Amino acid sequence: MLRFACEVLAAGLGTLAFAVLFHVPGRYYLRCALTGAAGWLVFLALRPGLTAIPATFFATLAVVALSRFSSVQRRCPVTIFLISGIFPLVPGLGIYHTAYYTVTGDLAAAGSTGFFTIKTAAAMVLAILLGFELPAGLFRRLAGAPAPKPRV
Repeated sequence: MLRFACEVLAAGLGTLAFAVLFHVPGRYYLRCALTGAAGWLVFLALRPGLTAIPATFFATLAVVALSRFSSVQRRCPVTIFLISGIFPLVPGLGIYHTAYYTVTGDLAAAGSTGFFTIKTAAAMVLAILLGFELPAGLFRRLAGAPAPKPRV
């Protein structure tokens, strides 16, 4: 349980550091950190019952939903929360290992690792697409924000 809490805290801190690195305005730091930590929490909660690919899909879907909710509530672009919040889920180690195995000549391991990494990235892309297909009005209602005024 302590390891679980430490991983979620580390994901939140990593997300916060990523937000600072990419000059996200300071008033959004806490929400960015919570979005990244929540995504990693969903991943860790689903990982025992699912393989890594579906767990990553649902964790990314949670990050997209939280990002859209936060953007409506804070009245700012969704990318502020989405790009930093997705940081803990990105398969960076898989990309590194693919490149390493390729350079060292172990093409079987490079192919296997690369294919798994591509599947993980594809799951993330599909979750983002699905998350953006949800109607914006849903997030406005959840955030208690007024509907936009029609343009004349």
